Amino acid sequence: MPYLDYAASAPLRAEALAAMLPLLERPAANPSSQHAQGRAARAAVETAREQVAALVGAAPSQVVFTSGGTEADNLAVKGTVLVRPAGERHLVCSAVEHHAVLDAAAWAEADAGAELDLAPVDATGRVDLDRLAALLRPGRTALVAVMAANNEVGTGQPVAAAADLAHGAGAVLLCDAVQAAGLPGVDMAADGVDLLALAAHKLGGPTGVGALVVRSGTALRPLVHGGGQERGLRSGTLPAAAIAGFGAAAAAALADRATGAATLAALRSRLLTALRALAPDLEVNGDPTSGRGGLPGLLSVRFPGRRAEDLLLLLDRHGVACSAGSACASGAVAPSHVLVAMGRDPVAARETVRFSLGHASTEADVGAAVAAVAQALEVLTPQAVPR
Repeated sequence: MPYLDYAASAPLRAEALAAMLPLLERPAANPSSQHAQGRAARAAVETAREQVAALVGAAPSQVVFTSGGTEADNLAVKGTVLVRPAGERHLVCSAVEHHAVLDAAAWAEADAGAELDLAPVDATGRVDLDRLAALLRPGRTALVAVMAANNEVGTGQPVAAAADLAHGAGAVLLCDAVQAAGLPGVDMAADGVDLLALAAHKLGGPTGVGALVVRSGTALRPLVHGGGQERGLRSGTLPAAAIAGFGAAAAAALADRATGAATLAALRSRLLTALRALAPDLEVNGDPTSGRGGLPGLLSVRFPGRRAEDLLLLLDRHGVACSAGSACASGAVAPSHVLVAMGRDPVAARETVRFSLGHASTEADVGAAVAAVAQALEVLTPQAVPR
């Protein structure tokens, strides 16, 4: 069955499974225990810590394991706000950040006395640096959040430039690198990032584990208290098997960089060419191909006059997995905040489908997806989509 939804979650890599199995098959051991089994579990955790650090250009001591990217973003935003005194809790987030960042920032505004400004983006979804700079309040801005690449449209962001602006105002730079950590990759040290969020399952690792990479000297208030694990920043017994899978996936993703981006870009180009032949009025959202850091395997497209939810239903019946460019809640489809920030109206947002490719994608997957889209478009007659 063709799977074109890597931006939601990547299939588990063989390397990750192989790293996890020995820890799942032996008697469970707490990595904090001092006996032999505990030391073996700790050794697996520390190997993974080195692998994750290598993926993003950081030191192993900077890697703080979490339950996933959402917790990492929450720790970054809330931990930064809570460690600052009143009057120094101003936040600036790009308007296209993941909800894990935006909702955490909204909490900080409602419950922790923070002030929040959203930095606008252009029509491709790239943050406007001049307007971001105008929002900064030197001495008062605590955190600036600019993701590495957008999860809905694939556009890369000017992270290094945003970090320079943040540091000039005395703020830290949070980069949600959940989507971009594998391909095209990020370099925390080179880009001047202070806080970097990761999720294993976007790399082909297991769900339920991620990391916040914290530059040395960056102050954070922990949100979870208890045993003092992870340098006191995130207490709780470490899931050694899941972390080992995370590390192995990170190592495999790093190895993929040599040829992976070119392979995915070629598959994306083939997909886009074929879809345009089927639907000449098709519109592309975002621009992953221009500038540095775009997602080479992500394609967000609008099929004018066809509701995304109808198209996705038909594609699912043909065994093709992909997703919409909007978020669904309680059965109601709300326009994507990313597409709206880019200037798309609600109708266009509801007509958007996201195809995303990854480490196991093939030309056969693309061909099957195109064939399924062709059949779906024969069924769906273009019509006005409700706002």
